[in-house]
Amino acid sequence: MLFSNKDLTKLMIPLIIEQLLAITVGFADTLMVSTVGEMAVSAVSLVDTINILLINVFAALGTGGAVVVAQFIGQGSFEKARYSAKQLLLITALLSVIIMFFVIIFNNYLLHLVFGKVEINVMKNAEIYFFYSAMSYPFIALYNSGAALFRAVGNSKISMINSAIMNIINIVLNAFFIFGCHWGVFGAVLATLIARAVACLVILIMLSKKSSELYIDDYVHWKFDFTYIRKILTIGIPSGLENGMFQLGKILVQGLVATFGTYSIAANAVSSNLSQMQIIPGMALGLAMVTVIGQCVGANDYEQAKYYIKKIMKMTYLSMLILIVVLLLATPTILTFYSLSQETIALAYQCIFFHGISAAIFWPAAFTLPNALRAANDAKYTMIVSATSMLTFRLLLSYIIAQTMGVGLLGIWIAMSIDWVVRAIFFIWRYFNGKWMNRQLV
Repeated sequence: MLFSNKDLTKLMIPLIIEQLLAITVGFADTLMVSTVGEMAVSAVSLVDTINILLINVFAALGTGGAVVVAQFIGQGSFEKARYSAKQLLLITALLSVIIMFFVIIFNNYLLHLVFGKVEINVMKNAEIYFFYSAMSYPFIALYNSGAALFRAVGNSKISMINSAIMNIINIVLNAFFIFGCHWGVFGAVLATLIARAVACLVILIMLSKKSSELYIDDYVHWKFDFTYIRKILTIGIPSGLENGMFQLGKILVQGLVATFGTYSIAANAVSSNLSQMQIIPGMALGLAMVTVIGQCVGANDYEQAKYYIKKIMKMTYLSMLILIVVLLLATPTILTFYSLSQETIALAYQCIFFHGISAAIFWPAAFTLPNALRAANDAKYTMIVSATSMLTFRLLLSYIIAQTMGVGLLGIWIAMSIDWVVRAIFFIWRYFNGKWMNRQLV
């Protein structure tokens, strides 16, 4: 077997810790920003929907690079794996810098286009947060690609350590800038910028160490090799379009949330943050799925691939169920730490509880399982299913249930769960019909 239980544990535990750190810092960020006021929380929430859209595009490139590298490693072609890694960093840097300048130039226009109906003070805070967030795009993009490369060789400990460094810096500076300097939203985004820059520098240095199986030979001489870039983009483009459509749908839905008023925007921000904690095991094991299945496919061993898919899915369902039960019991206490109105907290609790029940049943099949398909070079299928389901069910039904039927914010979360059900059905069907097999990329 390519991965023993010990190997899987070494891969998965750091990934879970890494996701936990990221979500916990997000929780702490929202908590600290909430002391500035609900308008500040709303502004950060609105901008983060766009930030996540763009960061997921970078993450999709990282996934493409990770699949290519993992398959080369499964073949035993380490030289080609290292060469692919360098091409990934090159294309990631170029794309992220282009997007950074685009967002800086069209900052106000983009925000008013998407969230034009929000209150004036919310928009002012959003403009500040968006402008400085854009400066961090190249740093987070290169960090994500570097972390994906380490995970591709099964070394998730490195990405965990770097994530810890980034998140500790972020939370310490957040506290200093918000409570010490009283810089509000600007302080929150400045802390994020500095933390991402440091994490990017650290992971690039670690990638240059030749003691590892996967390393970058130098950062001075670069040359585009479109043969390898095309392999990365074969996974990266469908994954990027899929993530992009997913986040674009969320942005359009966020625009709908904005019409419900500041209470709903703030409740949605808090709910989104706490609901992310419920899916930590699923996100972590989804990343592990790319590494494990990618190497199995590279070795052309689909029996092992099917064995590990079933095993990882069982682990995902069990771990998510346990965590969700614990978090739902703790949610009423957690919500008391937010400096929000009772109306906002009550609405947030409804959304969080509904999310937890739905996630325990449908989320793993809708989001962890398709990572196995992507690792097997079946990314076009996952893109088509995800994009169609997002537009048809989550987006359309959000307007029907939340606005037309008058359910409000909870209606948006109901539409989201229906989207999960549809995705799960199609991905499970794809796995059992076997059409994802025999699609080696390298």
